[in-house]
Amino acid sequence: MEHANKDWMHYVKNIIAADVPSAVFLASYLRYTGISRHDTASLEIIDLQKYKVISDPAKVRKSLNSHNMAPFIFIVGKN
Repeated sequence: MEHANKDWMHYVKNIIAADVPSAVFLASYLRYTGISRHDTASLEIIDLQKYKVISDPAKVRKSLNSHNMAPFIFIVGKN
């Protein structure tokens, strides 16, 4: 249990990780998703007015690009 007491460190670009290799991995993954536009695969849109959850990445991307500012529409992460 040597990993039980880890200190979390705050790195650049608001990355919080327990060690440097984890921070480097997270930074490279965030860069990859930003460049390749695969970030919508990890997002869902919850529309409480229509009682609907949008999970399809193409529909999520379309909804994000439409700038729909209707109330009770939330963007959430799948994890």
